[in-house]
Amino acid sequence: MSAFDSVTVLSVHHWTPRLFSFTTTRDASLRFANGNFTMIGMEVGGKPLVRAYSIASPNTHETLEFLSIKVPDGPLTSRLQHIQPGDTILAGHKPTGTLVIDYLLPGRRLYLFATGTGIAPFMAIVRDPATYERFEQVVLVHGCRLVAELAYRTYLTEGLPEDEFLGEPVTHQLKYYPTVTREPFRTQGRITTLIESGQMARDLALSALSPKTDRAMICGSWDMLKSVKDVLVKRGFNEGNTTKPGDFVVERAFVDQ
Repeated sequence: MSAFDSVTVLSVHHWTPRLFSFTTTRDASLRFANGNFTMIGMEVGGKPLVRAYSIASPNTHETLEFLSIKVPDGPLTSRLQHIQPGDTILAGHKPTGTLVIDYLLPGRRLYLFATGTGIAPFMAIVRDPATYERFEQVVLVHGCRLVAELAYRTYLTEGLPEDEFLGEPVTHQLKYYPTVTREPFRTQGRITTLIESGQMARDLALSALSPKTDRAMICGSWDMLKSVKDVLVKRGFNEGNTTKPGDFVVERAFVDQ
């Protein structure tokens, strides 16, 4: 049996010259936990060319959504960035990953730390009712270089709060905290700087990060994963994984293609 399903591209949205997202059909047999990633790609030279991509759509949706950067010379993204509705691509049917709320110990507040396309798995998590049942507050922190790269910003601030089913918990429990590093914006700076300076806590009117009350998930570039993990470990957080729940989890398999 093939490890991949052939799925049809339904829509493509180009956020910037470097960033795009797209939706596809979903095989009826596909099952995944919100926060999982799967392998997606295209057939090149008669062989599958695939990379790991987090699933941005929640598991209750009948379609799949992915977020990707564009690499001009990238083996996959140099091709993937040109897909159009109606095209067929490959999607793995064995999603996996560590960004699952079941891999965290109980806590009051959930922090979702993302840079760039690392926000993708968290878009599934913030659209999961179980997230708001498990945590009193959910803080989605998204760091990018430029304001235009803050994918989903309008949806998170305007669309999601109006959702028929999630609007109420989102309005009362979700805090969205975007920040950029290379141009003026209401919040500027790297995530680690904002945490360690106390600015993030002040801006959100929250207490400082503590393993006594807070849990965290981290997804982004390799440098970001290490730096945010270091900040958490210094504060006494213990890392969890698929076999042992902890105070935070990190997705190392997700790679900006």
